[in-house]
Amino acid sequence: MTLILKLPSGLIARYPLATRSESRLLCLNRRNIELCHRQFRDVIDLIEEGDLLVFNDTKVIPARLFGQKSTGGKVRCW
Repeated sequence: MTLILKLPSGLIARYPLATRSESRLLCLNRRNIELCHRQFRDVIDLIEEGDLLVFNDTKVIPARLFGQKSTGGKVRCW
């Protein structure tokens, strides 16, 4: 299954909340493909036996990449 979400930029967190457990959580019910909005403190209610948890500890850094195509065209990603 491929799921592509187009989120408005205003819904993307830029800074953590003071109380992390109040952060929003977008959930996908794979049985009926419905989305629901929860808070992270509810995550324990969503975990079922046999579920796999993957923890992501990556950080977002402000960065730009500059490149050049073999045709000479310039490429910039940020």
